[in-house]
Amino acid sequence: MRLFAFALREYDELGYLEECSREMGFEYGWTSDYPTDDNLDMAAGYDALSIITNPMPPERLVRLHELGVRHIATRSIGYDHIDVPAAHGLGMRVGHAAYPPEGVANYTIMLMMMAARKVKFIARAAVAQDFELRGKIGLDISSATVGVVGTGRIGATVVRHLQGFGCRVLAYDPYPRDDLAGLADYVGLDELLAQSDIVTLHAPGLPENHHMIDAAAIARMRPGAVLVNAARGSLVDTSALLDALESGHLGGAALDTIENEANLYYRDLTRETLPNRDRAALMALPNVVVTPHMAFYTQVDVQQMVATSCSALLAFSRGEDTPYEVR
Repeated sequence: MRLFAFALREYDELGYLEECSREMGFEYGWTSDYPTDDNLDMAAGYDALSIITNPMPPERLVRLHELGVRHIATRSIGYDHIDVPAAHGLGMRVGHAAYPPEGVANYTIMLMMMAARKVKFIARAAVAQDFELRGKIGLDISSATVGVVGTGRIGATVVRHLQGFGCRVLAYDPYPRDDLAGLADYVGLDELLAQSDIVTLHAPGLPENHHMIDAAAIARMRPGAVLVNAARGSLVDTSALLDALESGHLGGAALDTIENEANLYYRDLTRETLPNRDRAALMALPNVVVTPHMAFYTQVDVQQMVATSCSALLAFSRGEDTPYEVR
């Protein structure tokens, strides 16, 4: 197998890719550049392609196939940035990554606490030497009801880890887990939204989940509730969220992912005007925390993202099955 990696970070991913190359026995080339219609030729002569959250529409896949690429894998759990049917139509197998759920789960709980305790507002005020208490009273999550939407590996880990705080936990998922019995009460989504002081999202970014938190869903949430999203930006209607925050219906939000974030992360854009007004509006609010889609970013998780995606590509090249294939 000859693998080419786009958007590879030399300060962390490159070392893990070199390690995989030695252990798995494949050649590789790489660039830190994001794939564009003008630089796809860098992948010529390689049969396997590694990307991160880089959009792969049909026309780009066709060009890559013409260059000899036969398999593609993303170094992320989510793969909604790849037009999978188009890839399959070209005979290309598609893979994704997997990593332990603890990193994202623990980051999610950190976001909950930052929003509930108004850390952004407190930190900004402290910089200006405003040390008074007015407007800074927070919510202790130990006395809160937390609603977990989606109890896959990450959502289930959030449920388990919340037990240490003693809070009441509600859960919603089309497929309830027996192993969470006694840890969370499964209820319908409407009931979860109505009863929760904090709602955290861990549903996949499937078409049927698009804007599952829209204006109607937000209206069912408790006044003053906090919304946390470390899953997929497409789950939340950003316009409706901004309306609810500006009206005061919601008490705050903590977001590691937002809509239309493709090609924003993970680059230094300090000298550019971002083409994302929603992000600017969210960042301006004192009760909203926005981080750049990095809940996954731990040493263990990054190593596993590189290793499992390479493992998928190697299996494809050998005509073998792999648990990391997107079917």
